[in-house]
Amino acid sequence: MIGDRLGPPWQMDWTKQAWEDFQGMPSEGRKLVMAARAELITVDDPYFRGIDADLSLPHWITVRPLASTSPSGPHIADLAGGRGWLIFTFIRRQADPQIIVTEAFWA
Repeated sequence: MIGDRLGPPWQMDWTKQAWEDFQGMPSEGRKLVMAARAELITVDDPYFRGIDADLSLPHWITVRPLASTSPSGPHIADLAGGRGWLIFTFIRRQADPQIIVTEAFWA
């Protein structure tokens, strides 16, 4: 806990389909997904990263809203220049905030 609020590391859960897709990826894809997971669970807010916050991300990952009209909705973490991605939702529950991965893809 940070002060009076919950903070990182966040929990990350997967839908059954996203987990199966992750398990079926080649090792290169799984390694990048796990590295992206490490980034997402350790930031203060997986959604609002600030204007220059993405500068601290590895060059192979970008995080943005899935739809620009829904900035607090699902987000996408593009991996390796679009070669793969994770679609996730950050649930800000007071007792148990967590990240839910709903889609994992690697080409």
